[in-house]
Amino acid sequence: MSSVAERRFREELSLLVQKPVTVRTSMGKTYTGTLYGVDANTLSMCLANVKDESGQEISRVILNGRAVLEVYGLETPFDIRSLAERLERVFPRMVKTIDEAGVIVVMDKIRVSEKGVIEGRGPAAERVQRVYEEFMRQREKST
Repeated sequence: MSSVAERRFREELSLLVQKPVTVRTSMGKTYTGTLYGVDANTLSMCLANVKDESGQEISRVILNGRAVLEVYGLETPFDIRSLAERLERVFPRMVKTIDEAGVIVVMDKIRVSEKGVIEGRGPAAERVQRVYEEFMRQREKST
């Protein structure tokens, strides 16, 4: 696998951590729960707060990667690039996206994630937060 494709695969997989997923195994079992951890090399994974196809609740399930056939993310992923584009309109040439961390850096001092402004103070940080809140309102309307 090319290094770019492999890096992108790992990024996509890491975006599912701490999110609800459904996993189908080669033994015909289906588990739905929160992806707690994953080994990107083997696809072995740990799910928390799990329900199997019969509705049985299980605290933790560790799945061997060889048994994993499919993994479905149950949430629409946060579109960090669209938020970055919106911020770029307000702060031209002052916005950087760090995809691996799921963070946007504005003016080299304000950090914003899918949860809002996580670092930074002052009028610029307040403006970033307002742009974020408007972005989230529009996102909710469209879903």
